[in-house]
Amino acid sequence: MRPEIHENTEEPAPLQGDAEVLRLLLRRRDEGSTPLNRSDPHRVALVVGGGGMRGAYAGGMVHALQEAGLNSGFDVVYGASAGAFVGTALLLGHGYEAARIFPDDMANRAFIDRRRFGGRRPMVSLSHLIDEVLVRSKPTDWDALRDSPAPLRVMVTDAADLRPHVLTGLATAAEWRLAMRATAAIPLLTGPPVELHGRRWVDGSIGDPLPVVRALRDGATHVLTLLTRTVPELRRADPAQRVPWWVRSLNLLAPGLGSMTQDGRRYAETIALLSDAAHPDRAGLHLFAITPLRSSGIGGLTTDVPRVERASELGFEAARAALHAAAG
Repeated sequence: MRPEIHENTEEPAPLQGDAEVLRLLLRRRDEGSTPLNRSDPHRVALVVGGGGMRGAYAGGMVHALQEAGLNSGFDVVYGASAGAFVGTALLLGHGYEAARIFPDDMANRAFIDRRRFGGRRPMVSLSHLIDEVLVRSKPTDWDALRDSPAPLRVMVTDAADLRPHVLTGLATAAEWRLAMRATAAIPLLTGPPVELHGRRWVDGSIGDPLPVVRALRDGATHVLTLLTRTVPELRRADPAQRVPWWVRSLNLLAPGLGSMTQDGRRYAETIALLSDAAHPDRAGLHLFAITPLRSSGIGGLTTDVPRVERASELGFEAARAALHAAAG
């Protein structure tokens, strides 16, 4: 029997979402529109939030989007850290796998083991995820991702100046695997920065945890954002909030770097954009965010399987409810 989980039931203040984003996706589905035969003038971007094991929420949301037949409605996908892996699943039609990979394959000591912190092996094993899980349990076709008509924009952060970048020109499966390692690389947790294309990269969420503004600057007319925190969690910015132990350690290694990994504190610009229907940067554009309506109480390093599984379920429920409301 599943252990009881005490969920956070605080009522979230709604974001000012424009349901036209979802309605356009539904129309494209009904018309059989794909990136290869698109006739409308719009450009729809999907932005997937990260946050380590919080990506389970987004995994459930992607499962719901695929179940609704909306995969081919997107023109481009942006993702950082866990969001890049979940975005990959959507483009490859692996929605169910996106929901299951977190409780089935990542909520265990093979992937996250706090006893390894400071040792020879990284506390978070990206090798286990990329070279084992994505090869055997949840196989990923990197060539199909490369050839996807809707591209995946993998967000990374330059280790030299902590500026955000998008990795492009990924031609081989080996480069894609390095890109996925780079977008999730956090020193002390996963190992050193990842070298690719002559530069050293770390976690994409450090530089740009939720690249909605980037998607708009790249020409998106409609943006669907999948958030991995409830609205109250996103808006909670208490400086006195307890800082995780590994963040304090990372700050000692590189002053400020640990604090930057706490992406929940750096969503302010994007949340302002998503919350204000009259925001000047939204003129003529359509934005919609799907958020978990409740929290299962997980964090970025949670390995409690029932809580992680519940997060996937909550994400699925939130996306399905949003689609149902948009369909009228």
